[in-house]
Amino acid sequence: MEKLQRKIGVTLGPFQYLIEKGKIKEFVLAIGDDNPIYYDLDEALAQGYRNIPIPLTFPTVMEMWAGYNFDELMQLLEMNPLRVLHAEQEYQYLAVIHAGDELTGMSTILSANQKRDLLFVVIQTEWVNQYDVKVLISRSTIVEQL
Repeated sequence: MEKLQRKIGVTLGPFQYLIEKGKIKEFVLAIGDDNPIYYDLDEALAQGYRNIPIPLTFPTVMEMWAGYNFDELMQLLEMNPLRVLHAEQEYQYLAVIHAGDELTGMSTILSANQKRDLLFVVIQTEWVNQYDVKVLISRSTIVEQL
């Protein structure tokens, strides 16, 4: 626990992520979103739709493909990946994120707390778009059974 307490406040990044139309389509197919606007974004744009927002849980994709991968994060946090669970995820939207946006993320280890034989670590990622506007704050809670 002491080792992890010293990591509170450590920042990871910056890392970039381009909101690609193809990734949006893959995501909505995977989650079963039947909104037709996501299935042919080129056609939607041709029909006059502008600024098509991403699906609300799409930042899951961003966090999977940008920044540290799971193994790197476990090494940094000095956690046993076989005893870890992704416990909670929350997204706080500050502005609309659109297909085609180029985002930059910075993560910070916010807290580490122990309750009985469980260690809870909260990581926050702040995302800004290509116009340097903060668009999203993401918080992830990881739990390790000690």
